[in-house]
Amino acid sequence: MANDDGAGTVADADHVEPSGHRLDVFKALGDNTRYAIYLELARAPRPLSTAEVAASLDLHVNTVRPHLERMRDIGLLELSVDARGDVGRPQHRYALAEDAPSLGLEPPVFPLATRLLLRVAAQAGASREDAVEIGREQGRQDGSAGAGSRSACVDAVMARLATLGFDPALIEWPRRDRATVAFGHCPFRDLAESNPDLVCGLHQGLMEGFVARHGGGTVAGFRTLVDRDPCAMDLVGIDEAEVVAP
Repeated sequence: MANDDGAGTVADADHVEPSGHRLDVFKALGDNTRYAIYLELARAPRPLSTAEVAASLDLHVNTVRPHLERMRDIGLLELSVDARGDVGRPQHRYALAEDAPSLGLEPPVFPLATRLLLRVAAQAGASREDAVEIGREQGRQDGSAGAGSRSACVDAVMARLATLGFDPALIEWPRRDRATVAFGHCPFRDLAESNPDLVCGLHQGLMEGFVARHGGGTVAGFRTLVDRDPCAMDLVGIDEAEVVAP
C-alpha cells in the first residue's frame, strides 16, 4: 500500500519478492539433506568428492549425487575434476561457488583482515625468516610428542596437512628413510601469490615446528609456488637427518 505521495509503507518495503536466483537458492537449501551437504562443503578446507561427502554424513553416494548436481545447476557449487590417483575415471570434487552465500560460516571480515595484516607486516619490514620463525612457534604448539619413528612422523604430517586443507600426496623414494609430500591444494594460494615470502614462510615454519615437536624426522627441503617444482616438502628420517641437517 502506497502513501498519498507515492512512497511505499514500511510493510511494503519489507515484502520484497526474491529474485529468481535467490528463490532457487532458498528452495534448494530448504531441503534438509541438501542443507546438510552444503554445510559440510562450506566447512571443508578443500573440495570434496561425492564419496567423501557421503561418508561424512553417513549417506549413500546415490543419495548425495543428485543433491550435489542440483546445487551445482543453480550455481551454489563448483565442480573440479581430479585426474590424479588410481587408474580409472577422474574424480569429481565439489566446493562452494565463489559467490555462494556463506551462511555465516566464514565472516567476510576474516579474509579482509588477513590481507590487511599481511600488508602491515610487509610494510613493517617483516622478512621470510621472521615468518618462518613465527610459523615454527605455532607448529610446535600444534604438534604433540610422537613415538619418534619416521613412519609415525610422516603419518602425523599427512594428517595435519589434510586438516589444514592442503590435500597432501605422499611420494615415497626408494630409500625408506626419505619421502616427499606434495601439496595438491593450497588454501592460502591467493594470499601466497601476492606475498609468497610471508605466506609460504609461515607454512614452512608450521611444518618445521610440527615435525620437530613430533620427532622422527626433519624437513630437509621446502618448495613453494615460486620454484620450478612447487608446493612440496622433503622429509628425511632421524638417522639421515643427523647427517644432512646443518
